[in-house]
Amino acid sequence: MKKGTRFEWIKTADHGLPGGEWFVEYFTPGELHAHRALKVIETSDTAFQQAALLKTHTFGKVLVIDGETQSSQYDEAFYHESLVYPALAAHPAPRKALILGGGEGATAREILNDRGIERVVMADIDYNILRFAMKHLGQWHDGAFADPRLSLLTQDARTCVENTALKFDLIYSDLPSPIEGGPAYELYTLEFYRRMKRTLAPGGVFTVQAGPGTPLQFDLHPAIYNTLKRVFRHVGSYAAFIPSYDMPWTFIYCTDSPRLAPAALRAAALDRAIKARMKRRLVYTDGATITGAFQLPKYYRDRIAASRAVITKARPMFFSTSQH
Repeated sequence: MKKGTRFEWIKTADHGLPGGEWFVEYFTPGELHAHRALKVIETSDTAFQQAALLKTHTFGKVLVIDGETQSSQYDEAFYHESLVYPALAAHPAPRKALILGGGEGATAREILNDRGIERVVMADIDYNILRFAMKHLGQWHDGAFADPRLSLLTQDARTCVENTALKFDLIYSDLPSPIEGGPAYELYTLEFYRRMKRTLAPGGVFTVQAGPGTPLQFDLHPAIYNTLKRVFRHVGSYAAFIPSYDMPWTFIYCTDSPRLAPAALRAAALDRAIKARMKRRLVYTDGATITGAFQLPKYYRDRIAASRAVITKARPMFFSTSQH
């Protein structure tokens, strides 16, 4: 990779690492995860965020936004299937879905795998991330951007939510972390979730990526959970281990429908829905994977129960996994 890169999260032997250049995420002052970076494929530095697409030794292409691993060629299906399928398989007949963010196109890919889906609206603020995906991330989107069922909006997801007259059976928040000064932090607030819920059809499900599941960084998730408990009747946390993140990643599933509540999900019924409705075989997910993911260890349940944090516009929460 070209020397003298401007990204502060690229480190070299001068920083005590083996020879070559490394993409490094410092989770705490005493913990780091490093990918050997072979090449910078493309970079983008916009008013919204700083991004780079790297070729790495172990995980193939890795999309990095504001110093955080977003997804990797090796295991992006672990993340995107985990985000999408609990709600997609649980809902008996989803027809319309909304994606907040989702620039790689892989969330859209998984939703469009359902034969019954008629329309997906995807709102991502940064055209450059979309350009990255269309040009370099064919494995991620797998033609989703060309699917006539997808309506792609290059705009703030909040603007989309405030202006749409559509009602969606499923809504997914696939946004980057709420970094101070970044484009996403106001979309993690109580005010936004209440407004967003008005675009959800009766019996619909909202799913949000909700931050790390490592005990070292487990403050954001309980705060999002508490915030959503003020909006929805049934809220459930679940998690999946993502190798390129080097940690479990968490999600929160929300609905007002008792029959779609997390406690009501059954592996056999989810498997039947996946077999009947999905065009492509899944890599990571089945009914047992989904129901098992909601069985969080006691430590996490205790941390969630003990938290009183609620995220509002007046009291936002800022967070990044990378403490470089």
